[in-house]
Amino acid sequence: MAFHIVLVEPEIPQNTGNIARTCAATGARLHIVKPMGFSVDDKSLKRAGLDYWHLLGVEYHENLEEFLASAKGGRLFLASTKAPQKYTEVTYRDGDYLVFGKETRGLPEAFIQANLNTAVRIPMIEDARSLNLSNSVAIMLYEALRQTGFQHLLCQGKFGTCE
Repeated sequence: MAFHIVLVEPEIPQNTGNIARTCAATGARLHIVKPMGFSVDDKSLKRAGLDYWHLLGVEYHENLEEFLASAKGGRLFLASTKAPQKYTEVTYRDGDYLVFGKETRGLPEAFIQANLNTAVRIPMIEDARSLNLSNSVAIMLYEALRQTGFQHLLCQGKFGTCE
């Protein structure tokens, strides 16, 4: 199993390209919830992902409701600056979904409130609005990988295989 990174209505192609590269390098599956603020053919998107696109597993969803139906039964952790708990205060498991909102507004407020027990935040100073989306994804994904002993990474390629 692998972790799932979910981008809800991403707006900036370079961020999505960087996140795609992080997903490819870690074996995480990328989910993109439409609408997007760019085309998947965008040169900035491809350039940011460089030559990693062949390693990437990506799924597109027409809207948040469609994504939620496809992830039914999965554990979702919502990234939000408004979340009561830090991203390090939860226990992640292989197969979890880490869900991120659009760069300008984040996730819908009603969605966060309905899932407040699994909403998490990355601590920062009070006057900072938010971190860059691709940095936030990397921070949370690597914490999830750390908690699971990097097992998914260790079982592929350079470090041998797991049985």
